[in-house]
Amino acid sequence: MKVQTGYLYHIKDDFFNKVNDENLMSNHELGRKRPSYFVIKDKEILWFIPLSSKVEKYQRIIDKKIKKYGVCNSILIREIKGEKNAILLQNAFPTLDKYIDHIHITDGKPVKVINTIKDEIIENFNIMMKLKQHGINLFFTDIDKIKQQMLDEILVKE
Repeated sequence: MKVQTGYLYHIKDDFFNKVNDENLMSNHELGRKRPSYFVIKDKEILWFIPLSSKVEKYQRIIDKKIKKYGVCNSILIREIKGEKNAILLQNAFPTLDKYIDHIHITDGKPVKVINTIKDEIIENFNIMMKLKQHGINLFFTDIDKIKQQMLDEILVKE
């Protein structure tokens, strides 16, 4: 499967079992594969950013962060697939293409996020990564540990 930045995917349970990080969002909800993930391809590493339909919950969090810090880069609310979604950059994590279960399909077509929103997500993700490099970690998971696990898997495969 050709994985592309800006499309939505679902991830296999194997990833969650392998990584075993309690800060990762659950992969199932009411027996369905959830959530859908926006993907940023970075060489052999894929960054998965979960989407949530719980917009009101996350809007309250955004409002609190903006009131306290003047800005919120870790959660965005945008229209994707014709409905509002919370884009949870704070819950992003690295993985590999072998852990992708399938691309998200709506009306028989793969779901691609429009370029303006795709660019905004990538920009905010890059801001969060730069903040992390400067000692301000806005990610819930240990992305360094998970990324190293993924890179170790690549080395074993070679």
